[in-house]
Formats: sequence, C-alpha cells, structure tokens
Amino acid sequence: MKIPFKSPGRRRLVAILSVALAGLYVGLAATLFAAAWLGSRVELTSLKRAAWLDPGNAEYRNLLGRYFDLVARDPASAVGSYRAAVQLNPHSARFWFDLASAYQVMGDTTNQTAALERAIHADSMTPDVAWEAANLYLVQGENDKALREFRVVLANDSSLADAAIQFCWRIAPDEDRLLRDVVPPNGSAYVAFLSLLQNEVNRLLHDAATAAADPDSQAQARSALEKASKETAATFKVWAALVDSHQTFEQRYAADYIRFLISRKQVDQAVLVWQQSADPKLFGLSSYLPSSDNLVVNPRFTLPVLNAGFDWQYQKQSGVKLRFDPNEYHIVPGDSRTGRQSMTITFDGPGINDAGIYQFVAVQPGATYDFSAYYKNAEQEGAGGPRFTVQDMYSQKIYFESDDLNDAGFWKAVNGEFTTSPDCKLVVLHVRRVPEGHPLRGKLWIDDFRLAVKPT
Repeated sequence: MKIPFKSPGRRRLVAILSVALAGLYVGLAATLFAAAWLGSRVELTSLKRAAWLDPGNAEYRNLLGRYFDLVARDPASAVGSYRAAVQLNPHSARFWFDLASAYQVMGDTTNQTAALERAIHADSMTPDVAWEAANLYLVQGENDKALREFRVVLANDSSLADAAIQFCWRIAPDEDRLLRDVVPPNGSAYVAFLSLLQNEVNRLLHDAATAAADPDSQAQARSALEKASKETAATFKVWAALVDSHQTFEQRYAADYIRFLISRKQVDQAVLVWQQSADPKLFGLSSYLPSSDNLVVNPRFTLPVLNAGFDWQYQKQSGVKLRFDPNEYHIVPGDSRTGRQSMTITFDGPGINDAGIYQFVAVQPGATYDFSAYYKNAEQEGAGGPRFTVQDMYSQKIYFESDDLNDAGFWKAVNGEFTTSPDCKLVVLHVRRVPEGHPLRGKLWIDDFRLAVKPT
C-alpha cells in the first residue's frame, strides 16, 4: 500500500515528525548514556543525577544506597535507596542482600531477616547467594539456617568447600549431624570434611604436646588428646561416606589420609583405605595389594612406583640417587619370564644414613616371618655398606638386618626370619647405611623382595 504525499503540506508534516522522532531517540540515548557515565562515578551528586535521568533503573538506586552505606556511613538513607532498588527489581538477590546488610547495621533484625529471606527466595541455589546468606545468619545467631545455606554452598561450589566446612564444624562439631543434615553426597565436600578433621587432629596434638611441657597444664593436655582421638575416629565415618557415595576425587587425598592414619597408629584403618582404593570404581590399584604369599607390594618394581600408601615410597637423600633400571635384570630361577627391571641406588657422598627408599608393611603381632631379597653391587667404596632392614614403625625395634650388601658382582640372595612383638602391626622395610654417616660410593641394585608368614 502506497501513501501519496503529493501535497507540500503533507510532505512538510512527515518531515517534521521524522525529525522530532529522531531528536527524541537521540535525546533518550544521550540521557541513558549520561546516566551510565554518571552511575560509574563514586560521587553522591553523580549517582543522584544518574537515578534522576533513568528513574526506572534499579542499579542506580542500589549504587546510591551503597554510597550512603559504605562511603557516607548513613544506613538510614541507604535503606531508602535499597528499598527503591528492590521495588524496581525484586528478583535481584544482590539488592536484597544489600538491604539486609543495611538493616543489620541499624540493628533492625526483623527487617534484616525479611530481606534475607527475599534474597534466598530470589536465587536459592546459587552458591554466592547461599554464602552471603549463611554468613548473615551466623551474625544473627541463626545457626540452623546458616547450616542450611552452607549445604547449598557445599553442593554447588567446590572452591568454597574448605571454608564452608570449617564454618559448619565451628557451628556443630558433630560429624554424625553434619554427615546426616549438612554435607551433601559430593566428593569435594567429603574431601574437605576429611581434610578438616585431619588438620584438627594435628592441631590438637600440637596443643597437647605444648600443654604437656607445663606441669600445670596436664589436664588440658589430656583433654586435647581425648579430642584428637575422638576426631580421628570421626575420619573413619567421613571416609566411609565418601567411598559409599561413589564420587570421584583425587588419589592424593587417599594417600594423605593413609599417611595421617599411620601417624596416628591406626594401621587397620590405613589397610582398609588402601584396599578400598584398589577398587576399580575408585583408583584401580588391585595390582598394588599384598598377597598371603608376599606382603611386599610391587616387589620386583614391575609397576610404576606410587610413592604413596603401601607401595614403595622414597625421600630425597643427600648423596643418593634412585632410578629404575630396565637394563639390569634379575633372572628368576624357574620363572618363564626372562627378567624384570630393578631399582638402582647410586651412593656418592659423605653422611649417608639411608637410601631413601622404603615400604610400610602391615603384619600380625607375635608372628614369625620369612624375608628374602636379591641384590648386586659395583664399584663400592667405603667402610661397611648398605643393609636391608625390617623395623617396627612405632617402637623402632629392628626385627631383621642383613649383612652388608657388598662384594656381589652378580645377583645374590639375602634370607632371614624374624618374629614380631605382641603389639607390632606395622613394619618398615628399607635400605639403611651401616655405619651411619660414613662416606659411601658405588652402585647397588635391589630386586625381588618377599615377606610372608612362616609356615608352621
């Protein structure tokens, strides 16, 4: 359809209308631009002008409220601006939080709670919102509501898990309650809880040791030790919940937990954690489990060394280098395979006490064991030599120590037996330097370890 504009009057009218609409659009755009520019300036006059130029924009009202709240320290004026913001946009949790904070400064608990509830209603599952809500509830003393919001945080933001679980433990230091009502079936949440309890136990043990040095603080030392024992037991429940949840988590957390358990003499639990870590649904470490025929894990170094748990572990020692040597094979008589790689230990320096390679082995109290291993060496110089040693982890009692591992240009067997003490549950197999601290140079290859209960 065509509209005729033959008459000059009509053409003039259309031109005038077009210019007016264009001017109106340009003026509106200029007004909004000016409001945005003014709203970006932290000045009272600029913020007021921005709100005046764009009265329907809730953001400028909220910014004006923040100026009164944080700069002018005028909470009453801040409340007025915040209220205007939430009236314009009641769906912004952030605006409601700002209003709740202003009410908190004024000591108006009733309105603070109402604003807080509106914030949660506006955005109930966002972790940032839940974090803000939980902290405001803490200030109010509303611990149950704070725990409810911390659960949202734990379920949705792994980066806040450590901080959130710390708050939860301060509010309710009860692992059963937290596992039941607060901690979601979430890998990061369980790991954060497990790490928290380990750190708490270590802190309590430090406090107990400090108090024990003061004769007047013995009761305090006993109390700290009792709490440490209780919280160590609490880690069992958290670990069980983590495993039962079938959630994924990093293997290093299991290794750290085993190290913690060994330090607390909880050998049975450490063994259980290692066995559960072997499950294909977790870390698939079934190849690293001991057997009744040989309690030594990875005895011929055919698997990658994990440096964790009940596999071989190593610590850097001055004057000692460790490496796996695929070119030095130990031929096993009667074995259909041609050979296996061995561990090469290079000694070159003074003050050597230990080769740095060791393995924890869980044993039975009062049982007799057969031990065997193979070694060979080359170019060894120095008094004495390295030795295979089996030692009680806690009493440091030496159950077995070989002769010096020297004078063997070919693979040579070491055999022996020992009986553990009635209270022994964990031994350490390692390579010690005897006499300690003397210079030693040369290479030592070790392989084919075996430790098993002696048949009766």
